[in-house]
Amino acid sequence: MTSDTPLHMNIDTSAELLENDILPKTQEVHTDPNVPCPSSAKLPKALGESIAKKSQAQWAYERIIMYIQNFEKQLDNDHEVGVGLAGGLTGVIRIEGLGYYDPDIVTYYGTNEAGAKTQLIQHVSQMNVTLIASPKNIDQPEPKRIGFQLAAALERDVDVTT
Repeated sequence: MTSDTPLHMNIDTSAELLENDILPKTQEVHTDPNVPCPSSAKLPKALGESIAKKSQAQWAYERIIMYIQNFEKQLDNDHEVGVGLAGGLTGVIRIEGLGYYDPDIVTYYGTNEAGAKTQLIQHVSQMNVTLIASPKNIDQPEPKRIGFQLAAALERDVDVTT
């Protein structure tokens, strides 16, 4: 603190402390101001619950859903979201499901580039995910939007892991 900086005493009320614990903190800056950010969207009810009540896996799972949904908003009708994982030979997985196992496991379900059924089980401390615009299957008329389904389930208090 410099000598010309006034000392401010902030005394938070119990309600403010509770609200600060509940509200997720996020910030993003992009070169294109029109790029949608998860932080600018209305968050589902599940993300408004206290972080203290969640496992690392559940908290990571819920935030990944928001990033997937935001990524899908930017895709055209010829692409779906895929995930590339650092440090492995998995390649790209077309995401068809996402789950978690308390306290610290997140699981991705889908198919790889060869069409083989794939499941990746990842510890939250090893999480490093790249979302990729993958061409949709030519046999399907519309792309699958898993992020929107998962986010809707977070809003409805539905168990989205089953």
